[in-house]
Amino acid sequence: MAAFIQKFFKGRKASKPAKAAEPKPSTENVAPVRDLVQEQQQILATGPTSQQLENLALEGKASDIRLGAAELLTDRDALQRLQKAARGRDKGVYQIVRQKLQTIRGQEAEQDRKKALAQTVLRQIEEHAKSDNTQMYEARFDNLLKHWKDVEAFASSTESTAFRHAADHCRERIDGMRYEQAQERIHQLKADERHHTLLLMESTLAELKAQPAEQLASLSALDALQKTQENRWLEATRSTQVEKAEQQTYETLMQAIRAYLAAVQRFSNHAPEVDQILAEANESTPADNTWRDRVRELVQYIDWPDDFTAPLPLVQLNDALGAAVQAAAPAPTNTRQEEQVVKLKKTLNQLEQALEARQLKESRQLSKQAQQQHRALESRNGRPFQARMQLFNGQLRELQDWQGFATLPKQIALCEQMEYLAEQPLDPEIKATKIKELQNEWRSLGGSSDRDLWQRFKQASDRAYEPCKDYFSAKSGLKQVNLDKRNTLCDELEHLLRDTDWSVADWKAIEHIHRVAREEWKAAWPVEFRDNRLVQKRFDDLLRQIEAPLNAERDKNEAIKQSIVERAQGLVEHEPLGEAMGQAKALQSEWQSVGITRHRHDRKLWQAFRAACDSVFARRDAAKEEQHSQLRETNEKIETLLTRTGTIDARDTESEITAALAELGKAKAEPSSAALSERLRTEMARLTQLHQELAMRKQSEIWQERVRQRLNDQLQSEACPQAWQELARNYAAISARDLVIRAEILTTRQSPEAEQPRRMEIQVQRLAEGMSGTGSSGNLIQQMETLVAAWCLATAPAEMTESLVARMNDAIVDATL
Repeated sequence: MAAFIQKFFKGRKASKPAKAAEPKPSTENVAPVRDLVQEQQQILATGPTSQQLENLALEGKASDIRLGAAELLTDRDALQRLQKAARGRDKGVYQIVRQKLQTIRGQEAEQDRKKALAQTVLRQIEEHAKSDNTQMYEARFDNLLKHWKDVEAFASSTESTAFRHAADHCRERIDGMRYEQAQERIHQLKADERHHTLLLMESTLAELKAQPAEQLASLSALDALQKTQENRWLEATRSTQVEKAEQQTYETLMQAIRAYLAAVQRFSNHAPEVDQILAEANESTPADNTWRDRVRELVQYIDWPDDFTAPLPLVQLNDALGAAVQAAAPAPTNTRQEEQVVKLKKTLNQLEQALEARQLKESRQLSKQAQQQHRALESRNGRPFQARMQLFNGQLRELQDWQGFATLPKQIALCEQMEYLAEQPLDPEIKATKIKELQNEWRSLGGSSDRDLWQRFKQASDRAYEPCKDYFSAKSGLKQVNLDKRNTLCDELEHLLRDTDWSVADWKAIEHIHRVAREEWKAAWPVEFRDNRLVQKRFDDLLRQIEAPLNAERDKNEAIKQSIVERAQGLVEHEPLGEAMGQAKALQSEWQSVGITRHRHDRKLWQAFRAACDSVFARRDAAKEEQHSQLRETNEKIETLLTRTGTIDARDTESEITAALAELGKAKAEPSSAALSERLRTEMARLTQLHQELAMRKQSEIWQERVRQRLNDQLQSEACPQAWQELARNYAAISARDLVIRAEILTTRQSPEAEQPRRMEIQVQRLAEGMSGTGSSGNLIQQMETLVAAWCLATAPAEMTESLVARMNDAIVDATL
């Protein structure tokens, strides 16, 4: 452009043609302008930089170049500079730039809103991870995950990492809650199973107790019931906690069932004998002592439980025994002999049972005992037992022969195991235990009549135990060492008691010594029991002497902590809240400075203190939550207001826009989120711009009306602003035609073809005025107002035509849009 101006003025200086030849220079300079346009179009088409686009949008020679450059420009700062420069200068570029800036601001506001929402979701999930409220915990967690998915792209890497950590913690808590719920269901099912088991056992016992004497319960059914309920209870109590009372109830009920089952078993086994005795009693009432003793022993053996109805034969047997006892005449007897007879009968009955059970060891002992008791009887009292004893002796010999035959392979195997054990390098404790187990098993087989086999087993046992002797001898020395350690420990405690000044004692150190002394005492084990008794008594006395001042100090400190708890509880309702929180923090520091206490009591006090402090800080959290709630409400109101004002456009009235701006101004004074504040500012800027445009449109209509009134010479100078007089003075010598052309140049409107030469002259003139500093200054609106003022006050109506008025008003419309 500068080159073009230089060429233009150079040509004019070189030759000064007449006025008739003035259009010729303009025609000659069209080519350079065309070249410059083509050059700018080429720059626009070849990927220009942001700076080039900004220059083209502002200085482009053709409107399509300026508009195209404005469309391609995306840099925010460049757009803001271009908007400021194009305002009042190029309406098309200004509209494009303004729309693009509004779009950018909207995008930025949306990003800010998403970022704020991401921070909110992060804060909520962190609070959720720490929350003690587990109601709908998993559902609320899923909802937070859903919200995070929408805003994750707008969160920073730090926020994403924090969210993942909080989410992982929430998932761990959810897994824990699921496990706890499953365990609770299992425990509840087991509790129900135990309850039903007890109900069934109670109902079964009730039925058995109400059973008539003529009917006897099925032995197989009772046995099946007992085993079933035992297994059922075992499964229902495995890996779960059972109340002591519930377990006692079960044991009582099961003991009753077992007693009843055993009684039924004994009665069933001796039912034929009962029937035989009843048949003898029906024939005549026996009067001999042997019969009565036999019946009495049978009744005692059956031992029917008192809580259950006895079977009818057993009732009849008891009645027969009672009748026989009453019928028997008292006769003088030898008391000692009778006692021996009773003992012998009892021993023979036990021997009979042992032989039937094929218990060799018990049978030998009972046989020996029976022979001793039989020898103690007189011949007339012992004669009735001879046949029975001979029978039992024969059965015992048969059992010994059979047992020897049956146990011989087992005894040989025990010898082999003992010999193998003697060769194994085992730990002495383990080896001694195994030796004892094999010896007990040998005894359970009833011994052996084969002395060679017994000698083999004994020699193997001695050989196996030989390595253990040294160990147990050394263990005996270890006991003495441990006993010496305990004596030394007692000496140290006595020294502590003697040298400690309890008024300035280090209580934590003394408490530590007390605990460590107990631990070291336990570690000094094993010791000989007899040697340890006096040392143990001495140690216990010393501990009591240490515990006395310790307990006194603990009582004092617990009283201090109790006072702290009471003061903390008094702060729960204390106002102001800030003062209450400060005192609560001070009490926490004071709590830490208190000395030793009993752990269990300290735990209770701490729970009470923690609850009081939590209540104080819960008020703070509630206040913060209230502030957050108010902020949310304010945000919602602003959101609603922005939604409503967002529908306002140029079709609305000026009063409506003014009212909306007033509402937005009030909302701006209230606290809100950063994103909403930015949106609020953007919306106010938009409505302010819209308000200015409406005002300018109204001003445009006034100017157009005055231009038309000037044509008809109906405009009074008093009706115009006073400032117009000064503005019009600068253009007093300019014709109406030139004023219109200047207005068209100012608004970049096309002039009629016939006016092009004059337009070119005025453009050159304006360039010269701009370079010399004598031209009009100001923005587009101010320059247009100057032209309108000159039209209305400094131009004669005779120069004006309808065509010029229409062209002038069109330029006014373009300038004010």
